[in-house]
Amino acid sequence: MTIKTLRIATRQSPLALWQAEFVKAQLHHYWPKLDITLVPMRTSGDKFLNDTLAAVGGKGLFVKELELALLEQRADIAVHSLKDVPAQLPAGLLLSTFLQREDPRDALVSDYQSLDALPHGALIGTASLRRHALIKHYYPHLNVAVLRGNINSRLKQLANGHYDAIMLAVAGLTRLGLEHEIAAKLDSEQFVPAVGQGVLALECRADDLTIQALLVPLHHADTTICVTAERAFNERLGGACHVPVAAYATLDSDTLHLMGLVAKVDGTECLRESISGPIADACKLGTTLANTLLNRGADTILNSL
Repeated sequence: MTIKTLRIATRQSPLALWQAEFVKAQLHHYWPKLDITLVPMRTSGDKFLNDTLAAVGGKGLFVKELELALLEQRADIAVHSLKDVPAQLPAGLLLSTFLQREDPRDALVSDYQSLDALPHGALIGTASLRRHALIKHYYPHLNVAVLRGNINSRLKQLANGHYDAIMLAVAGLTRLGLEHEIAAKLDSEQFVPAVGQGVLALECRADDLTIQALLVPLHHADTTICVTAERAFNERLGGACHVPVAAYATLDSDTLHLMGLVAKVDGTECLRESISGPIADACKLGTTLANTLLNRGADTILNSL
């Protein structure tokens, strides 16, 4: 080690701070003499809470201030929920490290124990167009409304009776010790997770080889293979984080299995395909799967959004 201090850029939400503290603890395990400080900041995505993410610019709004801090050398790494990171990064930055994936599934939080148990016309809150589209596709008799804010504020809105149920990521609830709030963990083959859901990613400057070497012990190879396929799929479809696109990869020995999905927000059309192949072809498999969906009409859906 040739550096003595490390600055971690993070959002200020409770979940983001938990994630940054987790990364800090992991780094201290391997580099106990390293002085690590957090650099919390409020991102554009945290400021505009009254509209869908699509309306205000997409999930990339959760990362751009952190990336600017890296480029201006006010921070050395940034901790992201990978599902918030667009396919294209700013020049000079690199996603160098992917930590081992937490449960990638969606969670139903409600007094009702399943989506099937919700009555006709029940209102579900979610910030995700993907979840919105899949709820309307499988349960057209249910209503969906935009619900944004940190996890605790969403849980409060549910407790206050503004919604009959809300949908969140299992990973976020688990990390905050709120797994007891989960009524059901939804099947990942039906509710295909968002690209990178459940994965923490570390971003740094592409030319900072010292920092990249420091992060190597946190790298998880199997997770990296899976998200490489998922992000290649997303990039081929245009790379946006604010459209109903989903992809989820799993490994079986040396074989990668990838599911992909593109849907209309109103749920009236939902295209899905899957592909399997050698893990060495992860990127190619993601691109091939995206091309299959584009040939089936996914481009028409995406262009309409």
